[in-house]
Amino acid sequence: MGEPIKGRVEWFRDYQFVGRIEGDKCSVILGEGGISPMRLLLLSVAGCTSYDVVTILKKMREPIEGLEVEISGERREEHPRIYNRVHIHYRIYGNVREEKAKRAIELSQDKYCSASAHVKLSGADLTYSLEIVPGKG
Repeated sequence: MGEPIKGRVEWFRDYQFVGRIEGDKCSVILGEGGISPMRLLLLSVAGCTSYDVVTILKKMREPIEGLEVEISGERREEHPRIYNRVHIHYRIYGNVREEKAKRAIELSQDKYCSASAHVKLSGADLTYSLEIVPGKG
């Protein structure tokens, strides 16, 4: 088992909180004037899978020039208001082969992206779509 990850959230003022993970170089403002924890969760999923897809495509030696990931989520009405639907749209720039892009996304979603796994374990229906924008190449 790895070392535990430690963080801290401190009440700043009114309904604002500042969060930081030990050893990280940045902080996040949560609440009013910042980002809600549930929205941050969506960004965490998008960031996690983005990192995976770029890493996998580079290992495949695919000519990726850029990546944008758009994510949307729907939450249930009753508490706890967890996500019941999440959709991820991948926009990959470059002359990347579609079958390789799909494989990279599948590996991220089925094996590597821990943030996506948490959302799926909560029972959310996670779907994705892919768009490839050819590069100059």
